[in-house]
Amino acid sequence: MNGFAAAARVLDDAVRAGACPAAVAEVGNRSGHRWRHAAGRLTFEADSPRATSETVFDLASLTKVIATTTLAMRQVDAGLTPLDLPVAAALATWRGTDRETVTVRDLLAHASGLTTHLPFFRDHSKRAEFEPAICGLPLEYAPRTRSLYSDLGFILLGFILADRHPAREGLATQFDALAACRGWGEVGFHPPPEWRSRAAPTEMDPWRGRTLVGEVHDENAWALGGAGGHAGLFGTAARDVLAGIHGDSPLASQRMFDTFRARTAVPGSSRALGWDTMLPTSSCGTCLSPASIGHTGFTGTSLWIDPVADRYMVLLTNRVHPSRSNEAILAVRPAFHDAVMGAG
Repeated sequence: MNGFAAAARVLDDAVRAGACPAAVAEVGNRSGHRWRHAAGRLTFEADSPRATSETVFDLASLTKVIATTTLAMRQVDAGLTPLDLPVAAALATWRGTDRETVTVRDLLAHASGLTTHLPFFRDHSKRAEFEPAICGLPLEYAPRTRSLYSDLGFILLGFILADRHPAREGLATQFDALAACRGWGEVGFHPPPEWRSRAAPTEMDPWRGRTLVGEVHDENAWALGGAGGHAGLFGTAARDVLAGIHGDSPLASQRMFDTFRARTAVPGSSRALGWDTMLPTSSCGTCLSPASIGHTGFTGTSLWIDPVADRYMVLLTNRVHPSRSNEAILAVRPAFHDAVMGAG
C-alpha cells in the first residue's frame, strides 16, 4: 500500500484544493484489487459523511464503455449486431443519402457525422421522441472523415442494442443481467433507494430544481427515463475488462476484444470502438503503454486499463458538486495516473 502514497496524496490534495468533495480510487490487476483509497466527504460541508470504497457515484460517460460498448461487443460476437450493420437497416428514421453508409462501427468510433450533444431534454422525452429527433439531424461532417465525440450516437446505439436483443430487452435490463452473471456487485442503472444515503451528490440542477442524489446527472439520460446508451450508470468500480483483454474471461472472444480495443483508421482520431486509447496529453497521463484503453465521465470519473502493465485504474469523483463549472479535475486525472504508474 505504501507504494501508492504519492497517488493518495494527489487525491487528498485535490479534495483540499476543492477540485471535488469526494474521490475514491481503486487500482488492481486481473487477479484483483491491489490498492483502494477514499478522500474527502460526499459534499463540501464539514458534517457530510466521509467518502468510502462503498460510496456510490454517477459514472456518467463510463456508461459508454462499461455498459454500452460491452453489450455491443457481446452482440457482435454472438452475430446479433454486425459491426458493419447500416444504421438505416436498424432504425427506420435514419434516412438520407448523406448517411446511408453509416454503420454500427461508426457509432462506436464516434465517426458517424453526428454532433456531440444537444439539449433534447428541454422538449423531448423517451425513445419515441429522441430517436426521430436525432436521426433527422443534419450531419456535422461526412461520416468517417473525422471523429467527434457524440452522446447522440451512443443514444442511438443503445436503441439498436435493445432492438437486436432476442427478447428486445432494454439496455438497463441487459446490463443488469450481465452484471449479475459476472458478479460485478453494485453497479447498474436506476440506483435503488437504499443506495441514496451513500451516493455522492452531483449538481444543483436548475432544470429539475434540486440537488441530484442517486439521480442521473445527464439531462438527456434523465429525459430518456434514467438510462441511455451514453449515460445513466451508477456504481463503485468495474475491472472485468482487463481479464478479457488477457484472454482469460468469457465476456467475449479474444478476437472481439482485440477488435474493440484497436485504434480505428479514422483520420486524426485516438478512438477505438467505444474506448479511447493512450495519448500522453489525455486524462491517462504520460506513463501508460500505447496498448492502454480508457474513458472519462463528465461527473469526474475515469477508467484506464493498461494490459502491458497488467493494471486497471478507477477514479470516481463528484467534481460537478455543487456546479459543473469546476474543471480542476482536468489536472488531477493525469497527475493521479502518473503517480499510480510510478508506484511500480
